[in-house]
Amino acid sequence: MTEHPGRHAAEPSGSPLPPDDDFARPPGVEHAFAPRDQEPNYPPPPPTVAPEEQAVFGRPPGAAEFAPLAGERIPPRPTEVPPVPRVLAEAYAASANASGGFDPAPGSRISPHDRPPESPWWKRDALHDPWRDPNSPFWLGRGAIFSGGSPAQVAPEEDAEHEDDVDEPVAPAEQPPATTSKRGLFGLSALALMLVVGIVAGVLGGGAGYWLANRANHLLHRGDVTLSKTGRPANRPPGSVADIAKRVGPAVVSIAVTTPSTYAVGSGVVIDKLGYVLTNNHVVAAGGSSGATIVVTFASEATAKAQVVGRDPTSDLAVLKVPSEQLTVASLGDSGTLAVGDPVIAIGSPLGLQGTVTEGIVSALDRAVHVFADDGSSDAYLDAIQTDAAINPGNSGGALVDASGAVVGINSAAALASTGANGQRTTASGIGYAIPINYARTIAQQLIRSGKAVHASLGAQGRTATANDGLQQGAYLEQVVRGGAADKAGLRNGDVIVAADGKSIVGYDQLVVVVQAHKPADTISVTYYRGAAKRTATVTLGSA
Repeated sequence: MTEHPGRHAAEPSGSPLPPDDDFARPPGVEHAFAPRDQEPNYPPPPPTVAPEEQAVFGRPPGAAEFAPLAGERIPPRPTEVPPVPRVLAEAYAASANASGGFDPAPGSRISPHDRPPESPWWKRDALHDPWRDPNSPFWLGRGAIFSGGSPAQVAPEEDAEHEDDVDEPVAPAEQPPATTSKRGLFGLSALALMLVVGIVAGVLGGGAGYWLANRANHLLHRGDVTLSKTGRPANRPPGSVADIAKRVGPAVVSIAVTTPSTYAVGSGVVIDKLGYVLTNNHVVAAGGSSGATIVVTFASEATAKAQVVGRDPTSDLAVLKVPSEQLTVASLGDSGTLAVGDPVIAIGSPLGLQGTVTEGIVSALDRAVHVFADDGSSDAYLDAIQTDAAINPGNSGGALVDASGAVVGINSAAALASTGANGQRTTASGIGYAIPINYARTIAQQLIRSGKAVHASLGAQGRTATANDGLQQGAYLEQVVRGGAADKAGLRNGDVIVAADGKSIVGYDQLVVVVQAHKPADTISVTYYRGAAKRTATVTLGSA
């Protein structure tokens, strides 16, 4: 017998078993369990409830403890069954003669209330049907087969003689020899007559239809008709919209900017015979990205790739360069001679529709407008010409032309109006803005000469100050740049400028427009409020 290590073989019955080495008590231990090395780790007692917590979360004074108490059994309570509605009791309750509450009594068979089932082969309504009633006093006669003549030719006596012969087969009578009867002749004649009538009717109907069709065709169509024309030319005197559009239209081009992820269309104006095209900065801002292409389409539908000469986000203007062959150059006018009410036309490519012309008037001059875009491609303050000539997306960079055919502005933006509770903005009707050509000409010359433009700077950032009644009061300076023009003139954060260069300032946009109308190193006088004190300072503008 094999023994396990650490174990002993079994002793004969009756002898005590020696202790097991694996489960024996340690030396010196006689009781059942060895003493614990340390006391058990009982959980700490619950913390004492503070009087403040007891006052907030404790049971209100005089309130009984929660029921049931710990360990208390809840006595059973029978469920209250609501009474049965009277309508249901009358409809479904047992009748007055019910036995033991049941109707019928339990164990009884319910007698059928309907008529007993009938055989599908025999029904009570067939008692007088000799075809299905075996007890019918009638029987079937011979079949409806006539051996000669019609049923009317059979005499009643002959029918009575054969009443007892229903079980015997009736031999057919001998047929007379086949002869041509009058009836057969009449059937063939009628068939031939119908055929002849049908052919004649078809010929006549076809001829009539052909004649009517030709007659109707002659009534609707004539091959000898020639429409007349008066030959009088339209009245297009010099200075008309048609005359201006014909002369200036070829100088306005369509600009398409394509990037790997976007496609945009704008407009531009050819301003020099060397191939320089003036447009808005936000039209070609994406053209400087990697993989972007700029394609210019001329009025003749010829296309050419363009290169960016320079961009100026401050004025929202840019200049492109295209091949100079066969270019029509626009005449640049004087925007300083414009007056409110002067007729103007806008030429551009709204929604990609090249060469679109819209007519309007000058609605306002020196309109301070902040033009910005969500993507950062435009953030400019314009001293704009306001017009009611329709300006839509795609008109940006196009020409605003006066009655003499000279370009007096570069169309830049349309006013936006908030509509709906969600603040969605849509283009306002009849309100568009254009950059005056006098200012645009100065910026374009700087871009062509050096690729960049220099602007006068106040050296301060701000916002429009408003009174408690919501009226604008001036330009509030939020941040004056240390060492800038405003700082050197003694202006500080919190000052409110109400006049600059002799013009009343009711908003921050107006202040920026006044500054940009000057050159660096020019001096302007400003009037401002510091608290309740009114002060005046002379500012020497810096450059930006």
